[in-house]
Order: sequence, then C-alpha cells, then structure tokens
Amino acid sequence: MKKILIAADETKGTKEAFETFGNICASLHPESVVLLYVEAFEGRSLVNEMLGDVEMTTLMESLAGTEYKEALDKKADKILNYYKQALEDKGITGIKTVVKAGHPADEILETADKEGVDMIIIGSRGARTTHAFMGSVSREVVNRCEIPVLVVKIKQ
Repeated sequence: MKKILIAADETKGTKEAFETFGNICASLHPESVVLLYVEAFEGRSLVNEMLGDVEMTTLMESLAGTEYKEALDKKADKILNYYKQALEDKGITGIKTVVKAGHPADEILETADKEGVDMIIIGSRGARTTHAFMGSVSREVVNRCEIPVLVVKIKQ
C-alpha cells in the first residue's frame, strides 16, 4: 500500500482507534497518508441525511467568511494537527491533511478517488441505536468503495 486515507473526526471512538491506525500505518510503511476530516454541522446526522448535494453546497457557500465557518475550520485544524502529530510520533511521514465539508461517506470516497489512495482506514462506533434510520458512514464507505477498506471497530 503506497497511499492510505485515514478518516478522522472529533469522536472519542476515533481517538481510541488512532492507536490502531498508527500501528497499521507504521507496519504498512506507506509512502504517503491522507488524513481527512469532514466538517460537520451541529445536528450533523440529520443535516447530512436531509440535504442533497446542491443544498449542502449552497449552505457551505452561505457560511463562507462567517464566524461559524471560522470555528469549524479552527476545530478541523486542531483535530488534524493532533492526529498528524500522533502519526509522526510513530515515524510516519508524507502526511497530507485535507478538510472537506459535506456528506461524510461521499467526501471520504471522493477524496480517496481524487488522491488515488490504495486503502481507506475508518473507525466504526459499532452498534448504534439510530443506525437503521441514519445509516453508518463506515458501512456506506465499505458498500460503495472499490478499493480495500479497513474498518477499525471501536470498543463499546
């Protein structure tokens, strides 16, 4: 695997899984790692399910330059810098950070395609009471992806 995409977010699950992510990357010795964070809005699960691509694009355009967007960007930078440092501490180099906004599964898949990655690593929070209604990002990525996807199950 020359290039790996790791989807990161602010959840406790991702933080717990990152030890595994780092160990996997260290043992695979990728040439580069794309560390992706998808910005989410408050109430993000419902927003992601209810808004189509056009509506999401319009929303993002209307938020450009606002304090809310600045706060989202600051949060994204903080999270990505934290995980980038964790990977660098394991001796992993060639890390590119990417921030996207939109539907998480779509953004993960589009970024993987655009970056030409060989594998996606994503965490799964496991059983969720709302998954039948809202779906699971990791499940959607696995079902739609044409490259290997490693799902790291988070301890409950």
